[in-house]
Amino acid sequence: MNETEGLRFRRLRRPQVITDELPQNRHKGSSTYSGKVFKVTLVSLGCFLLLPLLVVVVILESPIHPEAFSLKEPPPMRGCWEPNLKLREAERLFENQISGPESIANIGDVFFSGTADGKIVKLIGRRIHTVARLGKPPCGSREDESSCGRPLGIKIGPNGTLFVADAYLGVFEVNPTTGDATQLVSGGQVVAGRKLSFINDLAVTQDGKKVYFTDSSSRWQRRDYLQLVMEATADGRVLEYDTETKELTVVMENLRFPNGIHLLPDEESVLVAETTMARIRRVHVAGLNKGGMDTFMDNLPGFPDNIRPSASGGYWVAMSAVRPNPGFSMLDFLSQRPWIKKLIFKLFSQDVLMKFIPRYSLVAELHDGGVCTRSFHDPNGLVVTYVSEAHEHDGNLYLGSFRSPYIAKLDLSKV
Repeated sequence: MNETEGLRFRRLRRPQVITDELPQNRHKGSSTYSGKVFKVTLVSLGCFLLLPLLVVVVILESPIHPEAFSLKEPPPMRGCWEPNLKLREAERLFENQISGPESIANIGDVFFSGTADGKIVKLIGRRIHTVARLGKPPCGSREDESSCGRPLGIKIGPNGTLFVADAYLGVFEVNPTTGDATQLVSGGQVVAGRKLSFINDLAVTQDGKKVYFTDSSSRWQRRDYLQLVMEATADGRVLEYDTETKELTVVMENLRFPNGIHLLPDEESVLVAETTMARIRRVHVAGLNKGGMDTFMDNLPGFPDNIRPSASGGYWVAMSAVRPNPGFSMLDFLSQRPWIKKLIFKLFSQDVLMKFIPRYSLVAELHDGGVCTRSFHDPNGLVVTYVSEAHEHDGNLYLGSFRSPYIAKLDLSKV
């Protein structure tokens, strides 16, 4: 080998430098560039998707202005409140023939109810007859509800007439035979500086001279009831109407969603379901304590609606949403977090939010002293949903609903 060939060999056999670099890292420059492109694309896509949400959160005004308030820890669901399936023994009546029969009254074996399409109906056997329509069509949509009317609480007066609370149109006395309706209180009027925006339930004295009724809110109407629950504003009232003098006065105010009302036998007090606070108040409307208020039962395991008498001298209370313990109650959680409520109502409509509220129907019999004697449940609302009232007649409970297309009948001898 000459000198030139030796030099060429040494160049070709140059020693290899051993490093920790992995083979896949030898193209690090190109892979780093690809990673940056991916990250930029991902961030851009995220911004594109989140931008509308940020606009909603920052710019749009929330329809509600909630107040923070405190609820006690829900009572354990044991003893009288022990969950069961007794409401599933109920039979559905008039299914898909009647819409939202909120409240029920009877004269003998003839039943009456108000429906979501603005009618007051008479139920005889298996037949449905329209007694009256307080508003005017069209009916059936959220927009039409205020002119169509929405009959809610219904009671039988001393002369066999129907006293009806319409959420929008006012308080009426209706002849159940002829259908003639007399307006006693006009809905929407201003009383003591506040508007009657959500007339809900009523009670009548035995002589028919006084009518007590709840106005759930001066700000929200019935069609916005979930906003009322979430906002938790203390703008609800109990009012008294004198059928002789035509005078309308405020009996109690600053309640959070006063709902069902029931006149006690001495006619000096009414029980009022304060739905948002999960309690029942006793408001003194006559006698020495007139103008006062105390608590009949506090910290219920659900949110009470209508209150009706039981044959044993107690009171049936219907609840369409519960506060499970053990378990998680969304409304309890949100009670002290108004900013979350505002955000929720910026993003979702009432109809969408209703789908997230668990369907759990609960009916309880309460006695004086706030004692629960028995309760009937339907977890998940498989048979009885959106229960609003339990009306007892002839050994049966007739269960009204503010939303369901039927009345449910529960034979008390079987439960």
